[in-house]
Amino acid sequence: MLNTNKLGYWYTHEEDYLFKDVDLTFNAGHSYAIVGQSGSGKTTLVSLLAGLDKPKSGSIELKGKDLNKIGLTTYRRHDVAIVFQAYNLFTYMSATENLMTAMAITESKHKGDKTYAQDMLRKLGLTDDQMKKNVQKLSGGQQQRVAIARTMVCDAPLVVADEPTGNLDETNTNEVIALFQKIAHEQGKCVIIVTHEPDVAKQCDGVIRLAKREFTWEKQPA
Repeated sequence: MLNTNKLGYWYTHEEDYLFKDVDLTFNAGHSYAIVGQSGSGKTTLVSLLAGLDKPKSGSIELKGKDLNKIGLTTYRRHDVAIVFQAYNLFTYMSATENLMTAMAITESKHKGDKTYAQDMLRKLGLTDDQMKKNVQKLSGGQQQRVAIARTMVCDAPLVVADEPTGNLDETNTNEVIALFQKIAHEQGKCVIIVTHEPDVAKQCDGVIRLAKREFTWEKQPA
């Protein structure tokens, strides 16, 4: 579904590249973990896959179409949903309002369907009272569930998450990763997670390690 072709990135000088000539394929219905040491370039790769930055060399294709031809703004609005470690929710809104706004912005087929949004929040463990509260009054684990629910109510086929469990305890971490697996396996989306936590990577279908400026597969999806 998503392919990188001879992908490369550097800041100032090409000889100081973070990575180069990267060819990777990510398929729908699977979850992938990208692991490696801090500063190795994992988050940069995710920024490129999410359309938040442009590669210095090579290209990225979604279903055979170059992201530049799709247009990065269109791509970010319709094709990719991003989950950040800091949640990036509208802090002056309730959980329900956050989902309703996301569906409106992305022009989801469920746009305006409050019942659908609340049903999704219930599936992720929020009570009716919690989904009406300002999100700042929710716990970290609950806020991350709202952020994940936001990706589930939008139509984007690709979900990209940057250290989504970094602020969570072990119980919440396992529950959140289980939700990402559900998005991949039950909704048929492609889920790509950057993580420094081995236990998180272990639960994903595929694991790619970035080390010494090269990507290698540690585990291929079945």
